Amino acid sequence: MSDTKSPLPREVADAYVDELIALDPVTGTYLGVKESSSRLPDTSPAGQEAEAELMRATLARLDEAERQPGADSDIERRCARLLRERLTAQLAVHEADEGLRAVGNMSTPVHHVRDIFTVTPADTDEDWAAIAERLRAVPAALAGYRESLSLGLERKLYAAPRPTATFVDQLTEWADTDGSGRGWFEDFASAGPESLRAELDEAARTATAAVVELRDWMRDVYAPTVEGAPNVVGRERYARWSRYFNGTDLDLDEAYAYGWSEFHRLLAEMKQEAEKILPGAGTPWVALAHLDEHGRHIEGVEEVRDWLQGLMDRAIEALDGTHFELAERVRRVESRIAPPGGAAAPYYTAPSEDFSRPGRTWLPTMGLTRFPVYDLVSTWYHEGVPGHHLQLAQWVHVKDDLSRYQATVGGVSANVEGWALYAERLMDELGFLADAEERLGYLDAQMMRALRVIVDIGMHAELEIPGDSPFHPGERWTPELAEEFYGAHCSRPADFVASELTRYLTIPGQAIGYKLGERAWLLGRENASRRHGDAFDLKAWHMAALSQGALGLDDLVDELSRL
Repeated sequence: MSDTKSPLPREVADAYVDELIALDPVTGTYLGVKESSSRLPDTSPAGQEAEAELMRATLARLDEAERQPGADSDIERRCARLLRERLTAQLAVHEADEGLRAVGNMSTPVHHVRDIFTVTPADTDEDWAAIAERLRAVPAALAGYRESLSLGLERKLYAAPRPTATFVDQLTEWADTDGSGRGWFEDFASAGPESLRAELDEAARTATAAVVELRDWMRDVYAPTVEGAPNVVGRERYARWSRYFNGTDLDLDEAYAYGWSEFHRLLAEMKQEAEKILPGAGTPWVALAHLDEHGRHIEGVEEVRDWLQGLMDRAIEALDGTHFELAERVRRVESRIAPPGGAAAPYYTAPSEDFSRPGRTWLPTMGLTRFPVYDLVSTWYHEGVPGHHLQLAQWVHVKDDLSRYQATVGGVSANVEGWALYAERLMDELGFLADAEERLGYLDAQMMRALRVIVDIGMHAELEIPGDSPFHPGERWTPELAEEFYGAHCSRPADFVASELTRYLTIPGQAIGYKLGERAWLLGRENASRRHGDAFDLKAWHMAALSQGALGLDDLVDELSRL
C-alpha cells in the first residue's frame, strides 16, 4: 500500500502550470522560464486539444484533491474554487470550437506569437541565439493557426468579417513596416549582436515570409469565405465568452441597464467639469476637443515615455506607506512604447516570476508625436500605478503564499480590469487629479468603460436602445450604430474608435469587465468598511485584497467583504 500523500488543490494547480508551460512556451516566457525562449506553441487543432486534455485531467485531479484532509482551509478552498471555475470556463470555449475562428485585431494566436518577442530575454548572445531559434519556429506556429482556421471553414464556423479585414491589414503592416519591404521581425532582429547577424537576419526573413503567406491566404481565401457572416456573436456565444472573461454568469439585461445608469451619471459630471474648462461649450466633447488643441501636452515619443515613467515614479512615492505597503521589487515599473501594428489601446505586461523583467506599461503611439495630458494621467494610473502594476506585481510577489496558478495564469480579466478602474477612481478620491483638465480626462475614460458595457452587450445580444437614450431610442443595436454612438460620446479619434469596435467584435464579453469589475471592488470595500466601522484600515484592506490572487466576480465580492 502506497504512503504517498495525495496532493491538495494548490499542488494540483501548480502542477497544471508546469504542464501548461510545456505545451505553451509563450506562457512560459511571460513567467520568466528561460527554457521557453526558443519555442512557440502548437496552434493547430491538435495543439488546442492537447491543452484541453490537460484541463480535463487537472479537473479530475482536483476532484480527488478536494476530498483530502486540509482541502477545506481558506487558502486551499480559494485556489480550488478559482481553478475549477477557470478551467470549466476555458473548456466551454474550447468545446464550442471558438479556437477555430480566432480572428481579430488583438489576442489571437498570431498576436501572441509576435508579441512574445517583445518580452523574450535579449541581453546576451545566448538570449539572441534562442531568439533566432524562436524566429525559425514562426512558420510552423502560423501554419498551425491556418490549419485551425481551415478546419473552422470546413465546419462553417466563421470569424466576423470586420475583424478579419483588420487582421489582414495588420499582417500587411507586420510584413512591411515602413514601405521598404522590411518586416517587423527583421526590425526586431536588427537589435541583435553582430556575431549572430547572418543567422538572425535569415531567421527573421523566414518569419516575415510566413506572415506574408498567412496574409495572402487570409485575404484571398478566408476573407471571401466569411464575407456576409454576422459581425456579432449572438446571446448564447456571448454568455459563454462573458463567463470566460468575467468569472460569473451575468444577468446581461441587468448589466446592460447598469451601463446606461453609469452613462447618465457620468454625463452629468462631465458637463460640470467641461463648464470649468470652456464655459458654454455645450457638450463635454467640445471641451475635450478644445483640450486637444490648447490643453497641456507632451511633444515627442521619447519625451512622453519619460513623462509617463515620471508619473508612475511619483505615484509610487506618494502612495507607498500611506495607502499601500510595497515591497522594493514591486516599486519598479518601466514605461515603454508599444511596437507598431497592434491595437490602439495602451496595455501592461506583468513582471517575470523572479522580477528580472519588471512590470511594463506600453503606449501605442498610432503614428502620433503630440500627446495631450488629459488623455494620459488616469490611463497610467490604470495601466501602471496603482492599477495593473500594483495588483499583478503583488500577486507575483506573494505567489509562494498563494499558488503559482493564482498569481499568474489563473487571472480573471474582470477582476484585473476592475481593480485598474477602481485605481483610477481611488486617485480621484485621493485628490491626485490636479485640475478640471485631468478630472475631465478621468471622467472621459470612465465614460468609455460605461459605453463598453452598453455597446458590447447591446450589439452582440441585439438589444433595444432604451427610450431615455439621447441616441436612436427604440432601435436595436448594430455594430454601425455602436460605432456612431461610441464616437459621439468619447474624446478618442476615429481610428481609435474603429479599433475599439473591432476589438469588441474580436473578444466579446471582455470589455464589460472594467465597469462590472470596478463595481465588484467598490462593493467589497463598502461591505468591509461597514463591517469594521471606525476601525476600517484602507491601507491594510488594499494590501490584503491585492494579496489574495485571482478570483472571478462570483467570488470577488464575497472575499473582499471578509477582509
